[in-house]
Amino acid sequence: MSDIMKLQNGSDIRGIVLEGVDGENVNLDANLASRIAEAFVHWLSLKINKNQVCLNICIGHDSRLSSETMSEALKKGICMMGARVSDAGLASTPAMFFATASPYWEYDGAIMITASHIPYNRNGFKFFTAEGGLDSEDIRQILVKAGKINFVGEYYECEEEYIMPRYEMELKRTIGKLDDMKIVVDAGNGAGGFFAERVLEKLGADVSGSQFLEPDGNFPNHQPNPENKEAMASICARVVETGADLGIIFDTDVDRSAAVSPSGKPISRNEIVALAAALKASEHPGGTVVTDSITSNELTEFLEKELGLKHYRYKRGYRNVIKKAQELCAAGEDAFLAIETSGHAAYSENSFLDDGAYLAALICKAAGELKKAGKTIDSLIEKLSSPVESTEIRFSISAEDFAAVGDEVLAALEKLAAEKDELELVSPNYEGVRVNYALPCGDKTARGWFLLRKSLHDPVLPLNIESDTEGGCETVAWMLRQFLGQFEGVVIK
Repeated sequence: MSDIMKLQNGSDIRGIVLEGVDGENVNLDANLASRIAEAFVHWLSLKINKNQVCLNICIGHDSRLSSETMSEALKKGICMMGARVSDAGLASTPAMFFATASPYWEYDGAIMITASHIPYNRNGFKFFTAEGGLDSEDIRQILVKAGKINFVGEYYECEEEYIMPRYEMELKRTIGKLDDMKIVVDAGNGAGGFFAERVLEKLGADVSGSQFLEPDGNFPNHQPNPENKEAMASICARVVETGADLGIIFDTDVDRSAAVSPSGKPISRNEIVALAAALKASEHPGGTVVTDSITSNELTEFLEKELGLKHYRYKRGYRNVIKKAQELCAAGEDAFLAIETSGHAAYSENSFLDDGAYLAALICKAAGELKKAGKTIDSLIEKLSSPVESTEIRFSISAEDFAAVGDEVLAALEKLAAEKDELELVSPNYEGVRVNYALPCGDKTARGWFLLRKSLHDPVLPLNIESDTEGGCETVAWMLRQFLGQFEGVVIK
């Protein structure tokens, strides 16, 4: 049972499905995938109070080498429980939620086979109901049940389902015409090539400069990840080379995206949060933007002073951010956007669907309108300031009870920050310890913030630092290395 529980990755399931990378052993095979599917059927039946034999479930997958094998395994498990299964084939993660939320289909549940941007030898599953993605506790229950199942059938019946064309139609409705627009799309050989060929091009855009649209689970060109420096450098260069009006980059399963301005400047991390908010700010005066914990002070200033919005900085984890926005909406607050710096973005108007293609559609629409006025997409965030420096350092914890060590470190840091005049605890704060600082740095005073927190899943203390002065990040890092050195089990680097 303990081994199967290691497959949980927050609100997803991820494992090693192919051998041959750094000696890693397979821990998610077809048999286990079938058992997980059986457990999902059992969980879903209880969740929506519907007999298992009356359930309709849809499956889709990204371009990974093992995705079709995993798909066959899931179908067997679903049919073993008597439920009906449909196969959407190559699809995006948002489209699979669309299959449950759209009144055209109203599937009881859906499974997307993907492991986002992580290495090609891995794969995993994301699960959906009409209420959205599952939470961590839901995944835990499914894995517990799967661990108790020891029989998998071989026979199944399945029919094809064409989810993507209708999903693409909705994106085209969102965008409208794109005549005289030149847009570069980089799909990273994941599942996002459809956005260029079957959405933008159909609307009149020139997408001839696009790259890596063909699905290839080897990911031969670069990691399909908007946060990856190599990937972002590649599309930035391509936008400049082709003279494009806009660049769009997706992760493997298209639930994350980022943009590139005509000058080749990346619009990612804090910038993509600012842009996503700016696109809808006029429709939500005084509305709330819920973000993850590592967003900058400059972003808060932009959202609140320039856009007239509220910034609710919450926890890491896209499900955490979305769930908090939904809670705020239920309480009467207009939390219209939930977004992580990683590129996960969910709008209330889009059923809080975590949808990189929908964000990209809004960006393309705005870029087309701005071009007619002689402006570019980055003009929407031109008043957003950026720190001079930013960095992330990850300190490993070697102790067996790494969670307890992490708690001890954070409690001590909170006490230290409360005692030092040059440090100011940020409150409210929902994850780790966030501190604003003003520290001597050469002949200047470096100002900024740092956040030390426990990793969501690993024995690691991630430290994020931003500074308004060159050398400020290293000044903070040196101070915290001295502080962390007193704790046994924390590996200083």
